[in-house]
This record gives sequence, C-alpha cells and structure tokens, in this order.
Amino acid sequence: MHRRLTRICGRISSGNDETVMIDHDILSDDERDALHEVMITPARDAPQRVLIVDDDSDARELLAEILSLNDISCMTAPGGDSALAMIQTRQSIGLLITDLRMAPFDGLDLIRKVRESDRAELPIIIVSGDANVRDAIDAMHLNVVDFLLKPLNTKQLVKLVKRELGIG
Repeated sequence: MHRRLTRICGRISSGNDETVMIDHDILSDDERDALHEVMITPARDAPQRVLIVDDDSDARELLAEILSLNDISCMTAPGGDSALAMIQTRQSIGLLITDLRMAPFDGLDLIRKVRESDRAELPIIIVSGDANVRDAIDAMHLNVVDFLLKPLNTKQLVKLVKRELGIG
C-alpha cells in the first residue's frame, strides 16, 4: 500500500545517441510512511474537537457540557446520518463518542461506516447503558478506543478524551 510520493527520472547521456533513464527514489520507505502519516493525520497543534453522537438530547448535551467544562471543544449530532456528514466535512473532529443504541442505525453501524470512509482512523469511544458481551466484542473488532458503560465515570472519560486528543 506504499505510494510513491516523490520520484525523479534523470537522463544521462553516454556520448552517443543512447539515453539511459535512471529512476531515483528521493524518500526511503520509512520517510514516505512518516510523510504519509503527517499528511493524513490532523496536526496535534490543530484545534481538535470531539463529536458526541446520541439520540437522547439530554445525555448528548450533558456529555458536551462535562467535556466543555474540562476545556475540551465539542460538537454534537442527534444520530448517525448527521454525524457522518459532519465527520466528512469537518477535519477538526479528532474523536468520536457515540451511543450504542440509536435509530435509524446504531452506534456499531455508524462505526462501520466511519471505518469504510476516508476518516477510517478516527478514534472512537462507545458509551452505552444497555450493552452485552457481544456488543463489546463487535466494538473491539471495529478498533474502538474504549467501550464505556453508563453511568459514566466522568474523570475516566475526560482523561481518556484528553489522551486521545493529545492535550493536557
């Protein structure tokens, strides 16, 4: 999956009419990988926001308030459709926190859609008041950061969010 980001073709004349093409890689594979990470990963200095997705407006706004009181910038969405639109158009979103049980599609469906998008590497935390072991296993297979049960331990959540955003 390595893409050649930079290549130079040089011409060397050997005195006769024959031209030899030399293909030079300017960057090593490690340098290319590092450059790729910098290009696709939002800069740690850029303002990072948390997108909170929950169909329960009270729970959504309470979580946003808790994070805001801890100097964490938040945005909210009432469901998966609006969350997907925001994720695709706002690169400042550095973390997604989603409820598990929502309609028309649940948190796991939202995560699957994010993982299939160009924001597949977005860190995601699931919160739920109604979950079983199968849900937790499915979530871990989707490479979520954590699966937290309601009622939330707010100190644990704030610490986790700050770690994922690379702040404080």
